[in-house]
Amino acid sequence: MKWSIFWQSWQFLCKCRFLQRVLATFLSILLINNPIFAVSPPKPEIRGVWLTTNDTNTLLDQTKLEEAIAQLARLNFNTVYPVVWNSGYALYPSEIAKKEGIQPFVHKGLQGQDPLTDLITKAHNQGLLVLPWFEFGFMAPPTSELAIKHPNWITQKRDGSQTTISAAGEVVWLNPFHPEVQKFITSLVIEVMNLYDVDGIQFDDHLSLPSELGYDSYTVNLYKQETKKDPPANAKDEAWLKWRADKLTAYVAQLNQAIKTKKSNAIFSVSPNPYDTAYSAYLQDWLTWVRQDLIDEVVVQVYRPDLESFVKQLQRPEIQETRQKIPTGVGILTGLRNRPIEMAFIQEKVLAAKQYGLGVSFFFYDSLWNYAPESVGERQEKFLALFPYPAARKLETPILLENNPPVDNIKPEKPLENNQPIETFEPYQTRQNTNPIDNIQPEKPIENNKPIENIKPEKPLENNNNNWSSSEPSEPIGDSTSLEKFEPYEPRENPTPQTNSKPPETYQYADDAVPIPVSW
Repeated sequence: MKWSIFWQSWQFLCKCRFLQRVLATFLSILLINNPIFAVSPPKPEIRGVWLTTNDTNTLLDQTKLEEAIAQLARLNFNTVYPVVWNSGYALYPSEIAKKEGIQPFVHKGLQGQDPLTDLITKAHNQGLLVLPWFEFGFMAPPTSELAIKHPNWITQKRDGSQTTISAAGEVVWLNPFHPEVQKFITSLVIEVMNLYDVDGIQFDDHLSLPSELGYDSYTVNLYKQETKKDPPANAKDEAWLKWRADKLTAYVAQLNQAIKTKKSNAIFSVSPNPYDTAYSAYLQDWLTWVRQDLIDEVVVQVYRPDLESFVKQLQRPEIQETRQKIPTGVGILTGLRNRPIEMAFIQEKVLAAKQYGLGVSFFFYDSLWNYAPESVGERQEKFLALFPYPAARKLETPILLENNPPVDNIKPEKPLENNQPIETFEPYQTRQNTNPIDNIQPEKPIENNKPIENIKPEKPLENNNNNWSSSEPSEPIGDSTSLEKFEPYEPRENPTPQTNSKPPETYQYADDAVPIPVSW
């Protein structure tokens, strides 16, 4: 009797296992052959920080740099963007700059070392990617050797004036449509890739041209040659905007080809302004660059003074479309020498970015925990709570998904009024559960990855108030920060940085919608 029962049980178990195998095989075939059920491979999460030589010597001091890289690795960062092109000067030993006669000095560290070599060695030993940052792009001070020695490279406004007021003060702009300028910038990029074991290259919102410029003789003649017309007096004329934006896109395609020829899996990163401002004010049609596979990473500078306007940008359809294709993040300001930012507000922004499936990069390293109202230890503890686990990145050749082919001959979007968020994503709300940060699940991938054809950028924000305002959360508890712990509170009236500050100077470092004064 016992043997009979055992035999019947064994037969039933075998049948169950057989059915399980059949079901597993069926589901596997279904997932492989039906893109509806297939999930796109996760994009690497960007956890980056910009390293600058302005207002700090961290990049130049071997001891400080070693401590910085070790600290970033301990806090689970994965990418650093060290500046290599600033104010018309190469911040590395550049033979190209020397031959052009624009570099009256050799950039060295405090101990006589090459700072970039030192950084790359230390960062790679800790598993961090290094993407040298060509901060100034086509921009240069009017008194720089670059501007003085190459006056024919400088573009101008319709009235003949050349300077604009930017985040770096009064500047001139190299003509991005001039072949000599293009060759010069590309040569600097390839020189860095030849000299150093870099993981990629980054440009920001200065890989662009203010839309009031482009009335120099070279550009005017080129426009007349191609269109048989004079450039419109209105710098915002739709056709005139598009013609110049297309020319800039053509150069980005050339630059991408040069980078990939040198190193096929190098990351070509761009950190632009939000799309509406980038296109209409700076001719930077970065959505087309994404769609045409010209760039590999986007970090949108969303330096907003309040959480509501910050989240509003995360909901934009162009950002959500981009994150489905390439690693995408948002730039978050962590403070300036004369404007410390409380950690609670930074936490809110990081949590919002996570909820919308975005990575982050912070401007800038020293303000992560210096120039801050909290102690260094407290800030570092809270950053670790935000990133309690590693998010390793590695270089690999980009793979085009079958349901997301590149778009050819796409026209730049027009800066219109539609400001509706993408329907799939609900506005950011504080979650009601008690799950800690590390249990936050990413948003469900959008099943249809076809490019959004009619993205219409919103108007730039009108608020130019330099006073920071926020509904800043209370302090987190434990080793990770729970979403429900964030309650609105009143910012401190006089947050005091932990380091001594110099008297503030007039300077800005933010996107044009919300200027921020900074002491350099």
